[in-house]
Amino acid sequence: MDRTERFYKINALLHNKKVVSFAILLDKLEVSRSTLRRDLNYLSERFHNPIVYRRDLGGYQLHDTDSPASRPHELPGLWFSPTEIHALLTMQQLLAGLDAGGVLTTHIAPLMERLNTLLGPAGNAEATQLRQRVRIIQLAQRGVRPRHFEQVATALAQRKRLHIAYTARGNGHATEREVSPLRLVHYRDNWYLDAWCHMRHGLRNFALDAITHVVPLTQAAREVSDAKLNTTFGPGYGIFSGGAVHWARLRFSPERARWVAQEQWHPEQSGKHGNDGSYLLRLPYTDHRELVMDILKHGAHCEVLGPAALRRVVGEEVKKMVEKYF
Repeated sequence: MDRTERFYKINALLHNKKVVSFAILLDKLEVSRSTLRRDLNYLSERFHNPIVYRRDLGGYQLHDTDSPASRPHELPGLWFSPTEIHALLTMQQLLAGLDAGGVLTTHIAPLMERLNTLLGPAGNAEATQLRQRVRIIQLAQRGVRPRHFEQVATALAQRKRLHIAYTARGNGHATEREVSPLRLVHYRDNWYLDAWCHMRHGLRNFALDAITHVVPLTQAAREVSDAKLNTTFGPGYGIFSGGAVHWARLRFSPERARWVAQEQWHPEQSGKHGNDGSYLLRLPYTDHRELVMDILKHGAHCEVLGPAALRRVVGEEVKKMVEKYF
């Protein structure tokens, strides 16, 4: 058995038998005397497992005192195999790459330290190499104040309201409002909060980086069903939602079709290849602003076929661009 399994076995024997001799441990674990000593020291020193040798009883036991820190306890992480621990470390690295400002990774750092301990000296080297081989590159990531993230996440978990000061990116207007947090969303490297706005009496979406002040409140948050949340925010394109649903029809050149055909712009999109190798994409939107930005990044390789209002908005934007360069 590997070391993790031995740790679990030792812990289980001490819990079940209360006092276990060195000889019994050797027989059950089938390891050398030096290996068993190292395991016992490791459990005691690294994991603070209160294992003591009772000479009067002729064996080891878990020391039980009035101190909570020294009471018998389950070892954290023993249900993870070394392969699973490597996977968790990889996920931690991915999370660190996705986490604006480190607002999440600081809270799971103790867990990661314990996982590194489980892997041992050789495992630590492997974990370091593993992290170096996983790289996340953020684009247009906006920093979130860790304290604000913590307050929002706590209110979300405790189902409490928040008083926030918010500066809208679109027009620069600053407002103060009371909101009931409903859902945190990580979208395109940035954090957003879906919430019920008690000032507007409706569902709204807030960029966490645009929140300038947060005050936790004691009032219970207003509950909104998942069905209503999905109905409100689901049909929209990107972070913009609300209003009537329209269906965009876009045609991409054969060159861009090789990329776009593999991309998901919206969960409800549909697409097909044309006879000339082009790609026709159909997807819903309620607010055209973010969709227009994605269309324009493809330049002449993307043509809006409909609806007419969307085609007109994109055409007007292209005219403004032409005026700047010609």
